[in-house]
Amino acid sequence: MLGQYLPLLALFGLAALFAAGSFVASGLLAPRRPTVPKLDPYECGIVPARETPERFPVRFFLVAMIFIVFDVEIVLFYPYAVARGGLGLFGLVALLVFTFAVFESFVYLIGAGALEWGPRPSAEASPPSASDGGTMVSADRTARTTVRRVGLEGRPGSAA
Repeated sequence: MLGQYLPLLALFGLAALFAAGSFVASGLLAPRRPTVPKLDPYECGIVPARETPERFPVRFFLVAMIFIVFDVEIVLFYPYAVARGGLGLFGLVALLVFTFAVFESFVYLIGAGALEWGPRPSAEASPPSASDGGTMVSADRTARTTVRRVGLEGRPGSAA
């Protein structure tokens, strides 16, 4: 009886041995010469000069959940497509009910503003129009005054 599980136990044992061996080898063989660039966090090649001003908005996580739900739905379409003939009308109805539930949640999230990323427009802050005598662009706005150079801190020749 135990003989049929012996290959599985051997595989788990080899996996545990490999994981432990990897940790030991990494601890023994890894170079230990930390420098400032090696200890800095890497994110898109830009060294952060300050902490982020705010946390991720909830909308970001809602979009991530939408993505996961649609991935699950697509994964469930494949078995239905393979076994479509054997499932018959029951399989089609079950698939349609599941698809309706997914799209209903998607419509709800769109209505709740999960996909609106910009700042929320306010009624009193409307942009000036040409008929009001206002201009959209002022003469003192140039690329040098409005574009913030990121990632140049500490580099030679940077004015940051």
